[in-house]
Amino acid sequence: MESKKKQMLIRQKASFEHELQERLSFLAGKGIKSPKADKDTIVRKLKADIKAGNNRLRLVAANEKRTEEMAKIKAERAAAPRMDKEAAKGEKAKKAAEEGKGKKVKAEKKPAPAKATEGGKVPETTGSPESVKVPMKKKGEEKKEKPAIHEKAEKESK
Repeated sequence: MESKKKQMLIRQKASFEHELQERLSFLAGKGIKSPKADKDTIVRKLKADIKAGNNRLRLVAANEKRTEEMAKIKAERAAAPRMDKEAAKGEKAKKAAEEGKGKKVKAEKKPAPAKATEGGKVPETTGSPESVKVPMKKKGEEKKEKPAIHEKAEKESK
């Protein structure tokens, strides 16, 4: 399928190049020189089409190259002798044992002791420091007595 696409792209590119040559010769017949001919919209469009075709052909060639490399790799893998599953497992176990000798186990960090709250009590901790329970204030503590000046002002405004 790729070869058909490649052939089509080559034909399109050749067609655009042929049209570009015809347009340039037409403009030369009218007396328009190269700098002004490059600014012609049709000439610019044809040059852009040729450039796009070149990019597409380059991508097709890269894809074909990648496909060939993958085919070579598959052929090499198929030709290489395969190891027995048991032998491969034994080698992995040996490597794991060798790597395990050099590793050290990290000690877990203990959370810092909790600080006392207003009431002088230390909140209970169960697990992580994020789950520290703080004792709630009593209802009587929440209400603050207003100074006498504020009470008089409120009564007068009513």
